Amino acid sequence: MDAAVRLTDVTKTYGAHRAVDALSFTVPRGSIFGFIGPNGSGKTTTLRLILHILYPDSGGIEVLGRAGRRAANDRVGYLPEERGLYRKMTVRRVLAYYAGLKGMGARDARREAAAWLERLGLAAWADRKVEALSKGMQQKVQFIATVLARPELVILDEPFSGLDPVNLEVLREVILELKRQGITVVFSSHDMSKAEELSDTICMIYRGRKVLDGTLEQIQDRYGMDTVRVRAGGGAGALEGIPGVQKVRDLGQVQEVRYGGDPQELLKALVARTRVERFEVARPSLHDIFIRIAGPAAAEEGDGGA
Repeated sequence: MDAAVRLTDVTKTYGAHRAVDALSFTVPRGSIFGFIGPNGSGKTTTLRLILHILYPDSGGIEVLGRAGRRAANDRVGYLPEERGLYRKMTVRRVLAYYAGLKGMGARDARREAAAWLERLGLAAWADRKVEALSKGMQQKVQFIATVLARPELVILDEPFSGLDPVNLEVLREVILELKRQGITVVFSSHDMSKAEELSDTICMIYRGRKVLDGTLEQIQDRYGMDTVRVRAGGGAGALEGIPGVQKVRDLGQVQEVRYGGDPQELLKALVARTRVERFEVARPSLHDIFIRIAGPAAAEEGDGGA
């Protein structure tokens, strides 16, 4: 497999805290790679290791076929979780500045910036100072700065954080467009639904260690077809006391049920109790899989701190 990024047994510690623990994964070129886990799991530290902002205590990191420190950085675009633009500069000037840092010529930078500003609905703001823009607009400008110099690899740390639904959809479409152009996209998120929608491959970490790796289908296959989504009269209460029901996740209008047995038996039991409007046997969602992995340990931590 042609890899854009390859980590091999990478470890990073801060004093007694092991932020990244013997982490290995491969990001195929031209793919969208979802790097997921809860806040504090080590995602940002890992991305900074890939970018050579931090250096590992041990293990190997290859980026775009090169292992040297900072060797491939001009071919990588990075959107950090902590957004930051020069607020007193105009949008046009700040984009030209970031393009220049990546070695892009002024003429090419002007042309690419104009195209991206038009694409993201910011053309009318090109000569306004960054501080005059709304938070959502500033996030879009920072995204443009990330991709302006046509990087081969784009790394996005929590790119959907704080976006309204309209801008979130715009960013989702742009990420898919980058993939169609052959650009590799790595994005971190604690939002499991975005990883399900976008990712070709997924890596989930928890407490700095890898707990899942593969395509969504491969990951879900490991957990079988024990999930049933139900919409019935009485909501979650209709499921109480039914043998084989192991866990109910109440989503409001729909309940996600983990059931140990023949789903037809669950359907019979429900029909005997109430009106059933929806009954779907499905693979577990990434959210459900993560809760299965992290839930018991998180509960123990909570009990210990009480």
